[in-house]
Amino acid sequence: VQLQASGGGLVQTGGSLRLSCAASGSMFSIAMMGWYRQAPGKERALVASITSQGTTTYADSVKGRFTISRDNAKSTVYLQMNSLKPEDTAVYLCKRTLFGRIAWGQGTQVTVSS
Repeated sequence: VQLQASGGGLVQTGGSLRLSCAASGSMFSIAMMGWYRQAPGKERALVASITSQGTTTYADSVKGRFTISRDNAKSTVYLQMNSLKPEDTAVYLCKRTLFGRIAWGQGTQVTVSS
């Protein structure tokens, strides 16, 4: 499986970005998908996840600002990020979990300027 993340960039505080992660292969609809982020010098951390049933989970730091969604017909998971803050600056990676097997995308850089 390949996970291709896109949509990152440079944005000012308060701005918005929409990340996309397109997955190759089959069975996307039954996979759990997640977005993680890793800032320099920090550990990788969960941002949001979505189950095959559409149940979502968010890190406390992004609740109310970020929304994860999925389009099974396009095998794509999205992360809508609003009201961005400088502390949201990181490489954002998507993750697929299917039958206990994990796959990571290559990441996309998000930089929020103050």
